[in-house]
Amino acid sequence: MPWYVWLLAAAALGAAEFFTLTLVFGLLAGAALVAAVVAGVGIGLLGQLVALAAAAAAGLFLVRPVALRHMAQQPLTREGSDALIGRRAEVMQEVTATRGLIKLCGEEWSARALDESLVIPVGALVDVMEIEGATAIVYPRELLP
Repeated sequence: MPWYVWLLAAAALGAAEFFTLTLVFGLLAGAALVAAVVAGVGIGLLGQLVALAAAAAAGLFLVRPVALRHMAQQPLTREGSDALIGRRAEVMQEVTATRGLIKLCGEEWSARALDESLVIPVGALVDVMEIEGATAIVYPRELLP
């Protein structure tokens, strides 16, 4: 079987992967490329089929499970306002259930207390629990008097 037939098969399988996104057709396309290389070297049809089967099996049983696990993991870094959750801040203006001001990562943010019954005084350290728009929802790091 000529090598260019394997290349056409790899292109068709790659196009199928583009539309399905299952990683199956993409790995089979890679196996077809391996068969094309084997055919280009001059090995017969039986050798090409063995190379195709070995590459497909390796891809489907070794590479695909690892790739699927990797894609299912949450990203390790948080970006934007999500990165501020859990950070420590200092109260610049008394924080109540409705308003307040904190210094968070060198910037001033409007803030509200997570516990509506708390009034957090100026200078207290707080943890950012949530971000709602441009307002940080905070809770004191230490017990208030």
